[in-house]
Amino acid sequence: MSSEKLDLLSRHSLFIVEPTSQHTHTFIFLHDLGSNGEEFSHQLLETGTCSDGRKLPEVFQGARFIFPTAKSRRSSAYGQAKLTQWFDIASLDDPWHQSQTQLMGLVESTREILKLVNEEVQVLKIPRSNIIIGGHGHGCAMALFCLLALDFPLGAFIGMSGWLPFQPDIEQLLNYEDEIDKFTDYPFSFFRSTHDEEPRDPAIDVVEYSRDLVCFPNPIKDATSIATPIFLGHSDLDEKVKHSFGENASTTLSSIGYNVTWKSYRNQGHWYKMPDEIDDIVDFMQHRVDKGSGNT
Repeated sequence: MSSEKLDLLSRHSLFIVEPTSQHTHTFIFLHDLGSNGEEFSHQLLETGTCSDGRKLPEVFQGARFIFPTAKSRRSSAYGQAKLTQWFDIASLDDPWHQSQTQLMGLVESTREILKLVNEEVQVLKIPRSNIIIGGHGHGCAMALFCLLALDFPLGAFIGMSGWLPFQPDIEQLLNYEDEIDKFTDYPFSFFRSTHDEEPRDPAIDVVEYSRDLVCFPNPIKDATSIATPIFLGHSDLDEKVKHSFGENASTTLSSIGYNVTWKSYRNQGHWYKMPDEIDDIVDFMQHRVDKGSGNT
């Protein structure tokens, strides 16, 4: 199949809400397991309201909202049934179980999402500092992995009810100075020798590890996405993605060096809390992203 045809198929999987004023910012939001871009768009943009009654397109009038749809894949967690998912997971209770099943989807989805980011920058001339990525549930996890694999910062990250893929491996990586004394052959080949004079930057280790998983080249001049501010929200009664998964993701990302805003919401299941979480997202955006978004 030609690359032109692949691009056409990719375009058909996008649901886009254009800005109502001059285009200054772009949000790329990823849907949850089994959903699709159009459905998530309607749920987030039409029902997600602030306490003053405004919806996100009204608050960010200069923003373009892009909602891709994941590829339909066989699900290990659902008895090999086909459903839309960014990558396969073997267990909903333990999303790090048999992590090798995730790699094929992570590679394909990361490339597609980063292609969207690059198109906004190169074709539409939107600054990287005005591009925001994020998602809900499974989509939050996918977007977090993309963020870690980036060798440049974005304007912001917005995650709801998600988890951090490969978190146990990343935590082991962050603690490698303690662990290296226990093992002669440490599994991460890119580590410097313990005799190196300069200490390792944990953000560089993580971006190299993440890019290695999806077969990307190492970043040039040790570049990372560490300057990207992160918002993570999670509800205490989430029955699909444990509240502790989101909280632990926040802790690990902070350990890497990211500036993380963590919000916990009471008496809510696997969805965003209204209007509280929408208010918090708007406040986060208005204080941390470049001016010129067309806010009212």
